Amino acid sequence: MNHLVPPEQIAPGHGRGPGERILIVDDEPRMRLSMRQLLARPGLEISEAGTVAAARQALKAKAADLVLLDIGLPDVSGLDMLRWIARHQPGTEVIIVSGDARIDSAIRAMRHGAAEFVRKPDELHVLSAKVDGALERRRLHRENQAMTNQLAESERLHRFLVDNSPDIVYALDENGHFTFVNSRVESLLGFQRDELSGQPFSMLVHESDRHQARQIMAGPPDEGQGPSNLEFRFLRKADDTGNPAPPHAVMMVTAIGIYGDRPDDAAGPGRQLLGSYGVARDITERKRAEETITFQALHDQLTGLPNRRLFKDHLELALAQGARRGQRVGVMFIDLDRFKLINDTYGHHEGDALLKSFAQRVRGCVRAGDTVARQGGDEFTVLLPDLNQPEDAAVIARKIFGELQRPFHVGGREFVATASIGIAVYPQDGESADQLLRNADIAMYAVKSSGKNGTRQFNADMTTGHLPRLELERDLREAGPKGEFVLHFQPQFSMRRGHMIGAECLIRWQHPVHGLLVPGSFIDLAEETGLIGTISDWVIEQACQQLATWHRAGHAGLRVAVNLSPREFGRADLVERVAGCVARHGLPRDAFEIEITENVLLQDVPGVIDKLRQLREHGIRISIDDFGTRYSSLNYLRRFPINSIKIDQTFVRDIVGGERVSPIIHAIVGIARGFDMHLVAEGVETELQRQVLAELGCDEMQGFLFARPGPANGVAPMLPAPLAMQLAN
Repeated sequence: MNHLVPPEQIAPGHGRGPGERILIVDDEPRMRLSMRQLLARPGLEISEAGTVAAARQALKAKAADLVLLDIGLPDVSGLDMLRWIARHQPGTEVIIVSGDARIDSAIRAMRHGAAEFVRKPDELHVLSAKVDGALERRRLHRENQAMTNQLAESERLHRFLVDNSPDIVYALDENGHFTFVNSRVESLLGFQRDELSGQPFSMLVHESDRHQARQIMAGPPDEGQGPSNLEFRFLRKADDTGNPAPPHAVMMVTAIGIYGDRPDDAAGPGRQLLGSYGVARDITERKRAEETITFQALHDQLTGLPNRRLFKDHLELALAQGARRGQRVGVMFIDLDRFKLINDTYGHHEGDALLKSFAQRVRGCVRAGDTVARQGGDEFTVLLPDLNQPEDAAVIARKIFGELQRPFHVGGREFVATASIGIAVYPQDGESADQLLRNADIAMYAVKSSGKNGTRQFNADMTTGHLPRLELERDLREAGPKGEFVLHFQPQFSMRRGHMIGAECLIRWQHPVHGLLVPGSFIDLAEETGLIGTISDWVIEQACQQLATWHRAGHAGLRVAVNLSPREFGRADLVERVAGCVARHGLPRDAFEIEITENVLLQDVPGVIDKLRQLREHGIRISIDDFGTRYSSLNYLRRFPINSIKIDQTFVRDIVGGERVSPIIHAIVGIARGFDMHLVAEGVETELQRQVLAELGCDEMQGFLFARPGPANGVAPMLPAPLAMQLAN
């Protein structure tokens, strides 16, 4: 069949999708060329095959959107090819283009899946339109399939999200009954989904919250008002073992109303409530965490008693009520006597146990409406509202002393504790919370001054003797904000190297009245008042800042040492504060050192060891100050990550001409050498002391012989030559 299409019959095609492909299957090359010319359009890929075998191979290699298929082919009938396409590529459109004009051929082709039948050559002028129609059907089929797949995927994803949601997802009818709830309800509350179907939402809610739940779920927010968010307590179902139901769960419930148009015959205009939907999120753990945080913020973690802040709130409330009702309010300030002896002898672990036992006994001595609080350290306060007469406070004080007659068990031994108690009563001893607390504190110190183990009620005469301490405490609280603290540095020298290798940082207080005060004048007060943490933070910051300045100037080998109060090891954020400051200033490992006393090592050993090890992991050196003056033990040197020890100046001072060197110094030098620790001698004031210590093997020293403590600019002349200069020489 040699039929060519006249050029005038080649009509322009319609718009087609990009990348569409047509396969022409015909044994006449000239006919294939004619159809190619007829159908040629931009974006339309046309390929050819002269046999069924070639057509199958072409379709296997790359599927076609449309096949133009002749019936009379040399190897296999086109109808067989049509059946093959239906089996292997069912989405492919097929148009039969055949010279067989018999009607039964067209019928058979259509039965086997052909979309159109075009007779050649007479009907080739309509081929372009039929091809366009077939390709359009193919495009619509693909789009429909894509939409179907998308919808199916969306539904699958929706079901997955709902079924696997960490929250309860629900839907209610207009009466607040369940029409849907996801499976999360089973794991959170123990109810099966099917047993909730048709049941009221309120059946899950705690009895105390049920009335509000009925109101909300039966009438959620009006359309356009947004969802409502409410907290309810939800009941948990008992398990199959018959055990009592577990505690309720606290849920944050979101409710959204579903509204629709009222039927034409319904009474009243507007939209009607069809139901509601939303989620219920389990916030039980969050509520517990919030309660815990709130409790910790207002209570002492050791004893569980109210802390200073909560006590003051209770006191101010009691004073307001007392003013309205004309009632007296008493305040007791209690300080345990000799408590420091317990900490120093047995460690902080036993000291903490004593504080907890003491707190329990005091609580047992007061009324239900009274408040016992821990101010800090070994100081406690008691609030006594509704006193009939001032002497009533003394009655409770006597009960406390009676409890103290029973010994406490400390370190496996019995210990009889005593206390100093000061009392102040509203309104005669003060009308504000601060006045009462201050005056009760003054009365307590009056007891301390007179021999401890007693009680006193405040009187105005006590103020005279206590006023200097109160003024110093007030000034100390303001010293930091006013910038009155200064940092001095005492250089440390290496005898072998012959130059300065570091410095010990020493705080000074430039008091506006009393002048320059050394730590012994105010550190104990800082520890008593809880200001020591703020002061320590300032010292650490200033020390790191100055050391970083020296390093940038080329003195990279220098280190600084800072004394740390034993109380600092009771702070949970100690490591974070110290290591964070060192890292923030970019200091290298082993450039920053903290000095601690041996008393620190006698505290709660596991906690102290852990903090010291963490500090060492951050590259911070640990030094034992005043070594040998207290409870020296080779055991803690083995257990603790200590870098260096300092020979106390009391031993150095004993080195005088013509006398034998103290065996203690020999022992300390040997200990340092045996444990491979740095050894520093402090308080070196004479050349003889320097020579003797150097001969014994002590290389690093500090003292008045070399330099007195002074500000950073005074230390500058003693700094070693910058590293760059040393390398140049």
